[in-house]
Amino acid sequence: MVAERDGRPGRLLELSVVDLALIERLDLAFGPGLNVITGETGAGKSLLIDALGLALGARADSSLVRHGAESARITARMERTEGGVLGDDLVASREVQANGRSSARLGDEPVTAARLAEVAGPVVEIHGQHDQQQLLDERRQRDLLDAFGGLEAERRAVQAAVEAWRANEAALRELALDPREFVRRLELAEHEAAEITAAQLRVGEAAEIRARLSAAQHVEAIARGAAEIERALIGEDPDLGGGPAVRDTLASAQRAAHDVARFDGRFAALAERLAGLDAEAADVAAEARNLVEQVDHDPAAMAVLEERISLIFALERRYGDDEAAILEHGRRMAAEAARLRDLDGERERRGADTAALLDAVSRTSAILSAARTAAAERLSADVASALEALGFGRAQFRVAVIRRASDGPGTSVEVDGESVQFDATGIDDVVFRFAPNLGEPARPLARIASGGELSRVALAIKEVLAEVDATPTLVFDEIDTGIGGRSADPVGRSLWTLARRHQVLCVTHLPQIAAHADVHFRISKHERNGRTVTEVERLGPRERVDELALMLGGEGIERGPDGGAAAHAGAEQLLAGAAAWREGAVPVERPAGVA
Repeated sequence: MVAERDGRPGRLLELSVVDLALIERLDLAFGPGLNVITGETGAGKSLLIDALGLALGARADSSLVRHGAESARITARMERTEGGVLGDDLVASREVQANGRSSARLGDEPVTAARLAEVAGPVVEIHGQHDQQQLLDERRQRDLLDAFGGLEAERRAVQAAVEAWRANEAALRELALDPREFVRRLELAEHEAAEITAAQLRVGEAAEIRARLSAAQHVEAIARGAAEIERALIGEDPDLGGGPAVRDTLASAQRAAHDVARFDGRFAALAERLAGLDAEAADVAAEARNLVEQVDHDPAAMAVLEERISLIFALERRYGDDEAAILEHGRRMAAEAARLRDLDGERERRGADTAALLDAVSRTSAILSAARTAAAERLSADVASALEALGFGRAQFRVAVIRRASDGPGTSVEVDGESVQFDATGIDDVVFRFAPNLGEPARPLARIASGGELSRVALAIKEVLAEVDATPTLVFDEIDTGIGGRSADPVGRSLWTLARRHQVLCVTHLPQIAAHADVHFRISKHERNGRTVTEVERLGPRERVDELALMLGGEGIERGPDGGAAAHAGAEQLLAGAAAWREGAVPVERPAGVA
């Protein structure tokens, strides 16, 4: 039975991994909200992200198959929605063999990895260091701004206008023919059109001619057969000593039926049917005689037919597989000849169209540019606020919308009295600029030296875009790279806030972030039967304190002077502080199942 949805998108429910690198077997049940994965270095935290990527259609790497195993198997179970209600879960699975082969399935159906990515990929979006590098691409920044501003319709309008202008320009280039090439193409089109017109073809004509020629070659056999049909149906040849004709036999049967009908009326209908058969026999005999008379056997007529079929075959070799294709080619050549004869007129018309098409490009691009500028102001303010919450204080974040200056004639239009370059995305370059400290000039994100700063900027942007991002599950791997303890708590708060609208999975080594988890997993490695294996445990309240204490104090905290009491006290303080902040945070919708 299908249950009504609570307004949130689907999410990742379970991940099962078998024989992947250090993982012998692993089954994880994820919860809504913020899911955090912690553990010792080298235990395989990021390996879980790799496993999830494989289940979503990422490129397979046979080196990840556990040593000694024939294959690695990964299965992800996700919510699936139809029309706003929850339906059967979507199960995506991947098997990677040690010999390099891989296979994928959606439910019980075998699919390609590309199909797996198409269907399952939109459920989960994975963010790592590579994705942060993508954020430095100004083309990606422009796409993010347009998504934030809801400018899909404006972008489609610009793209349509630019494509219409490009098509017109391509047609103009096609019209710029060398005079000799023009003459050659015109003569060829006129010749082919005239040749096909002169042939006066009919669809099906070749088949008719082949049938007539075949009949003419066997006229004697046809005549003998037709005579035999006629003799058998309506008469006998005394010279051949044949038996009675079919008509005579039918007449006898009809008389017998009439006689019996005097005693049993049901036989009257049979007598009528027999009368009909008699008429049909006579008609068939006459038709056989007529067909024989229609067979051509005049040598001169046969020569004409042979010549005609040869002409049709010659036209088929040059212009098409049958009469219909030849006639269609003739129509195309006639139209091409007419177009070429009117080449000057078409050049003039398309040249006149250029101005109108460029005007459409200018108009739609100006509308998109103005909308981008307004959206940039809102995005700048929202990201700046998110960055302040992440510990940047009075950092400056600006989204600059810069019109591309024209270097001369070409792909340029005039907008607001200024000559600007355009393409299918409009007339703007978009640059995210950031100054982490007050008084410094804002610089493009690509020039930010600190990886920690870039990580937090990426998180702030993602948090702001959460409302327009329909991806159910967001995965952050190495989001805390380069971030110190002072900045970690605000990052944890931001992740928790983001998890009110999305399911969030985060791999972290910072206890300040882990303290904000709705669900906390610990990954560890152990030795079993001479092999290293990775295990994952979902932590309860007491285990969370132990894990955070270990993250604060490091290995061997129990052997310290206080037996790890200070670390445990610090862990409890982190959890209490996170809980207190959540209670005092601006009210936001909490995911189902989160207290």
